Amino acid sequence: MTRENNPIQAVVMDFDGTLSTLRCGWEIIMRSVMTECLVPSGSEPPPELVREIDDYIHDSTGIQTIAQMKWLAEAVRRHGRQGMSADPWYYKELYNNRLMQMVGKRRDDLEAGRCCAADFLVPGGLLFVQALHSRGIKLFLASGTDTADVQREAHALGLDGYCTAICGAEPHSEACSKSAVLEKLLRESGFRGDQLAVIGDGPVEIRLGRQYSARTIGICSDEVRRDGPNSTKAVRLQDAGADLLAPDFKDLSNLSSMDSMG
Repeated sequence: MTRENNPIQAVVMDFDGTLSTLRCGWEIIMRSVMTECLVPSGSEPPPELVREIDDYIHDSTGIQTIAQMKWLAEAVRRHGRQGMSADPWYYKELYNNRLMQMVGKRRDDLEAGRCCAADFLVPGGLLFVQALHSRGIKLFLASGTDTADVQREAHALGLDGYCTAICGAEPHSEACSKSAVLEKLLRESGFRGDQLAVIGDGPVEIRLGRQYSARTIGICSDEVRRDGPNSTKAVRLQDAGADLLAPDFKDLSNLSSMDSMG
């Protein structure tokens, strides 16, 4: 039986960079935090360290933040940074506090009506989730962002009413929310892999989707311009094995391309 005869029943979708641009710029903040922790104050980072940090951030897009901070803690040890903490939770708090200075202002402006949701949504995203909802397809937002934060941000963007569940990182847990949602759908809901779609802008969720035999859509969104593709994302998503690439959701809202993926 072909996939065309098995229409999608549930979608597991990444949030940051896939639907929301509220956290656009997180990579710059993470790079800054990692560099500060790995390079003595007043020193210039060597080019090979800059590449190491950038490569890791690119490759780890989509995983839990604490996993990225475990890498940082290990890198601190490996690079012999004396006097620095060995606790990845310390680095997560350091990074998250700095990130939320930016995100919190954007979210507060949105909640106060000083800007609109469309300013922080990947184009076509709202119409896409509305189309899923109208067709009875269950939508699970799954993010490496802390659960309370992603739920508040989804609400501010007007997305929460279309979601079956919104899952993020739980306090002091290293469990992958995306993997947990997929496991739950397959084991408890009776879905087969070919009845699921996984959508995201990072290679992590695309590889997870392929692992579970789900259909995979890579959103190679340019979060800064909010128009056209980000070529770096596109290469990463293609290398991860995405069944379909799209720069946004403007051509996906009829859902036909998702059902017809072979």
